[in-house]
This record gives sequence, C-alpha cells and structure tokens, in this order.
Amino acid sequence: MKFAQVIVDISVEELDKTFQYIIPSGLEDVITVGSRVTIPFGRTTRTGYVVGIGDEPEIEFDRLKELVGIAEKSLSVDSKFIKLAYWMKNKYGSTMNQALKTVLPVKKSIQRTVKKTVHLLISKKEAISIYEEFMSKHQIARARVMAVLIDEPELDSAVLLDKSKTTMATVKSLSEMGILDIYETEIFRNRLKTDNDFRNVKALNKEQQEVADAIITEWDCGNNTPCLIRGITGSGKTEVYMELIDHVTNMGKEAIVLIPEIALTYQTVMRFYNRFGEKISIIHSRLSDGERFDRFELARQGKIKIMIGPRTALFTPFSNLGLIIIDEEHENAYKSDITPKYHAREVAVELASLNDAKVVLGSATPSIESYYNATNGIYNLYRLTRRAGSGTLPKISVVDLRDELKQGNRSVFSNRLFELMEDRLQKKEQIMLFLNRRGYQGFINCRDCGKVVECPHCAVSLTQHNNNKLMCHYCGYETVNISKCPSCGSPHVGAFKAGTQKIEEAVKKSFPDARVLRMDMDTTKGKDGHGQILKQFMDGEADILIGTQMIVKGHDFPNVTLVGILLADTSLHTSDFTAAENTFQLLVQASGRAGRGEIPGEVVIQTYDPEHYAIEYAANNDYDSFYEEEIGFRELMNYPPVTGMMSATIASTIEERAVEVSEYIKNKTQIFNTVVIGPANASIYKMKDVFYRKIYYKNTNNKDLAKIREMIFADMEANSDIYKGCQIQFDLR
Repeated sequence: MKFAQVIVDISVEELDKTFQYIIPSGLEDVITVGSRVTIPFGRTTRTGYVVGIGDEPEIEFDRLKELVGIAEKSLSVDSKFIKLAYWMKNKYGSTMNQALKTVLPVKKSIQRTVKKTVHLLISKKEAISIYEEFMSKHQIARARVMAVLIDEPELDSAVLLDKSKTTMATVKSLSEMGILDIYETEIFRNRLKTDNDFRNVKALNKEQQEVADAIITEWDCGNNTPCLIRGITGSGKTEVYMELIDHVTNMGKEAIVLIPEIALTYQTVMRFYNRFGEKISIIHSRLSDGERFDRFELARQGKIKIMIGPRTALFTPFSNLGLIIIDEEHENAYKSDITPKYHAREVAVELASLNDAKVVLGSATPSIESYYNATNGIYNLYRLTRRAGSGTLPKISVVDLRDELKQGNRSVFSNRLFELMEDRLQKKEQIMLFLNRRGYQGFINCRDCGKVVECPHCAVSLTQHNNNKLMCHYCGYETVNISKCPSCGSPHVGAFKAGTQKIEEAVKKSFPDARVLRMDMDTTKGKDGHGQILKQFMDGEADILIGTQMIVKGHDFPNVTLVGILLADTSLHTSDFTAAENTFQLLVQASGRAGRGEIPGEVVIQTYDPEHYAIEYAANNDYDSFYEEEIGFRELMNYPPVTGMMSATIASTIEERAVEVSEYIKNKTQIFNTVVIGPANASIYKMKDVFYRKIYYKNTNNKDLAKIREMIFADMEANSDIYKGCQIQFDLR
C-alpha cells in the first residue's frame, strides 16, 4: 500500500500544509509526484497535487481516506512545476516545501486590480422618468447618478462617482433595482514605456543565419539537445535569439529569455520589444508582488508569449513552452545563494525536458562547465566568430603595474592609460573605466614582483583576517601574516584596497573638464537607477563612465572607444578555484565594450601579474587556449566539472557548536571513496552573530555526493540532540 502527500488548491497562501491519502489499488503505478488528483476534503471533493509518495502512514491508518483518482487535465502547468520541484529537492538537497516555494514564486494571495464600468440598462426615456421620480422623492444622490448616465450610458465607475459626487453604495443600490449594471474587468500591470513602433527586424549576416537555421532545424525535428552559442562580444547573439523566438512563437509556442539582473536594462528590453511588441513581458527584483503576480497571470492565461528576466523568470507558468534562452550563461547570477541552491542552467534543462522544449545558451566566454559539456557531446556547439555590423574587436594592451611603480607612478592610471584618456577626450569619444572588484577578499600580493601568497594544498589565495592570520577557506590551513615578500623580500606587500568613489576623485583631479558618471550600488538606488545612468551615457551626457562589473554586462555604446581595466588582479587571486575563469570572463566582457561602433576601440588592462594565463589569453581574446589550460588545472586539482564537488555549511549562533558539529560530520562521512576537505571557517566566518563552517566533498560520481547528503539528513533526524542549535545547508558545484 502506498500513501500520497497532497497539497490542496496550489494557489493558497500556505504551502507548508499537506494531507496524506491512501492511493487506491490499481493507481499505485499511475499516480506520481506532480499528479493532479481529486480528493475527499471535508464534506466535498477538491483537487490537489501530489508532492510526495511513501510506504508508511503518518497518522493512524483508520483516520486516512482514499483519494478519488486522477483529475481531468492532470498535466497542468502546476503539475509540471511540482515535478520540477521534486527534481530540485533531490538534486540540490532541500525540503520539498523549499523547492515548491522556489518554483511557485507568488506564494501569497494578491489583491486583484480591477476596472469597474457602469452600464445603463434602460432607455433614455425611462431614465429621464426615473430621474424625475428620484427628484420628487428628494433622493438627490440617485438623481445625480441618473443625470450623468442619461448623457453617458456607459462610464468608468471612478468617473461616474466624480461627476455625480456620490458613493459606490448609491450606484450599487441602483444596480440592485435593475436600472444599471456594474461589470469588472481585471487589469494587469505590464506596461512598457516606449514610443517606438515594434516589428523592427534586422537582417542577419551569413554566420548568424547559419547558426539560427541549424538550431531551428533541430527544433523542428524534435531534437531537444541543449545548444551552446559561443559568439565573440558584439557578434549579434541577441539577433540570433530573436530569430529563434520568432520561429517558436509563430508555431504557437512560448519562450523564456534569461538575462542576468544586472544586464536587464531599458536598452536590452527595447531590442526585444521593438521586434515582438506586446507579446513580451519582463520581471525583475524591483517589481512589487502585485506587478509580478500580474505578469505571471498574463503568462498563465496565454496573453503574452515571451518572458524576459533573471533566473526567477524560469518559473513563468507558460502552458506551451517551446524555448528557453540563457544569455551570458557564464554569469554567477544564475546560481541561487539560498536553499535550494540551484543553477538556472541545470534547472532550465530539466524544465525543458518536462515541456519537450529547447534550451539555448549563449556567451562570449562560456562557463567551463558548459564548454566541457559541449566538447563532450552533451550540448551542441555553435560559433559566431566575427562582429555584426561594422564593429571590430579592440586592440588590447597589458600594463605591468610593477614597472609603473618602479618608474615612480603611484597613480591609479598607468602612463599608457592616461595618454589614451587625454586623446579620447580631445576627440569627443567616450571612455569606460572598469574597477574589478569581483570577489574582493583581501588577498596579499607583492607590488614589486607580483607574488601572491597561496595555500600550499588548494591552489587558491590565502585571505587576510583581522587576527593577523592568513587562512585558506577550503582546507583550513592558516599561517601568520607577512611583512616581507616570501619570493623577493620586498616590504611592499599588502591587500588591495580600492573603490569607485576614489577612482572618480582621481579622474576629476586629473581631468577636471571631463563629464563623469559613476555607476555602483550607491548611485543606482531606486527603481530605475541603472537605466537612468546608462541612458545619460548613451545620450552623450558624459565623457567617462566609472563602474564595477555592472557596466560591462551586455551594454552597447557605439561611441566608446577606450576601456580601462583597473586592478585586474582583484578577481584573479580570490580564495575560489574559479578565480582564473571569473577573471578571464570579466576581462573579455569588459574589453568587448570598446569599438562596437564604426571607430576602432582600445583596451588597457592594468595588472601586477601580466604573465598569468587568464590575463594573457584575455588580452588575445583566445578562449580555446584559456579553456585548455584551465581544464588541465581542474583535472590536476580534481575540481568541477571534471570532479563533482559539494559543500556542507554548518551554521550556529554558538561558535563552539559550529566547530563541534562540523568535526562530527567530517568524521561521520569518511566514506564512498570521497575526498573530504576541511572543516574550515567559511570565507565570511561570522555574519549577524551567526558562525559558519564549511566541509568540501569531492567525488567523480555525484550520486555518491547525494548519498552523503542524505546520510547527514538521516543522522540529523535520528540524533537531533547532536545537531541542536545548528543548521546545515548543501551546495552542489
């Protein structure tokens, strides 16, 4: 006998409450997680969704009822998302409720926005007669309503109330008398502010057309193998995406386009709107609950065909999904940092399989995982090798900051960058200055020889802490801080410290006549902070744009002919095995902002480590060579994607408990031929009075990592006193 855990009416606010039912004989092999079923509920029958199946009753057997059977149209949108939630639960190690609350993001009832219209049901002659009757009986409020409706028999209720100077109660009383009718129309908030005419189709060049045609042919033939488009910056990947979307939507299907939140700008959205008009909607983190609800409801009702947004757009309730596009697929923004710690790329592939849809990934600098999948036949690979239109790849120079220091230049600008900035300002061309702050954690390096202090066991940089210690956040190795370089003996060692505000001050001091914009977390507060700054720069209201990684995400400024990359090293030597990959991607993406118009561009990369392969290959736009060297490093060190890797984070408000439990878990999980690293303090060890410890597991078989996770969950249930005061989270890399 089997038992089903059922959520009743998926739209209710409380997702945590489930009810157990007996699965009738004969339906054990038919009903699965996600099935839409009919159940006895109170004195009536309701529909619900199966979210779990077990072999044991959770309450007395005599109190359980049998479910009635499979409901009609059981393959609903919600069914598919519940199946997806169940997959995420098993893949990423969360509870079913956590997964459900992720895939069903509108978790609470939202007040509908409605427009009320009043319609006169009687003739004008009858209305005049009733008006006179109301006046004679001194029913002045009703008479005023009739007077307005005699002239305008159909009117918006708000306008009617304003003109008649009365209340809705008076209008309703007339409705009850059969004199007028009040009907409601639901209003959905989905307005895009634009004056442009849509259906602006750009002709694809030969290379773009070949890629689009090949993917369309796959889609038409039912070949749903995920595709990866590796296209250099400015190669026109977006135009290819739009060609694919056009084909899919013309076939009656729907499309989701994922874009990193940071790149979801007015400029980007308008490119899609100008092609598809009212077919599209967008979501982003600054929408209200009501606005988000409205846009998802439009999708559910089939009133839009294309949803654009960050990773949460993946859970748009389309009923006929045909295509999922993930632009800039290498971005870390596609990885969730709350449980379940899912990756949108992996979830998209699973969602596509549930809908018989196609996934298309795109990037100039694909993630190592995606390119590994492409080279091993898991994805189909396509290339765009030249820029669309008249643009050409920029000329890139690498400046060794050690030499600048020897020459006495302690400015944030190298001599080469300073000269080029003067030149561009004279020519009235625009400049972007990119401060690489990604993953800033206080690593130590030598300003004379460039040496970075690394962990002898993990090939990642040691991080400086306030207790005068250097620590590895993978294995826990620590040593005392240094005052001299261990390689050359120089006293010029220390941690990087820089900020956009200081860069802005330096620019204004060196170039007092330049018009400067700064784009960072402080200057982009508000609902459209990013868009306003980017529009100013696009309209030529500034000569120089200073910013962190948010200025290099897919923006297209034809008049930018110079990009200066300041301190490339800050992401190169973080305490993460993906540091080289992150740096290469950032440098190539930043370089790609220059020379996108008719005037050729130049890029200056400033670094203390010009010989590092990530910087050398980025300067040459050589992804293939970078990939070969990086995948060799991953193979040597047993890092993903060559080897599976999972972290367990132990959190407690009591430091001793976090230490004790992390040691207990390590000793408990020395199994399955798995390499166990740690426990060690997390990179941010204490936050809001909570202490964090980490253990890392490496295994070529992800199933063995899942077994470790399930074993810990089971032990937590069996020995809850041991884990008291601690929370455990898992992250699969």
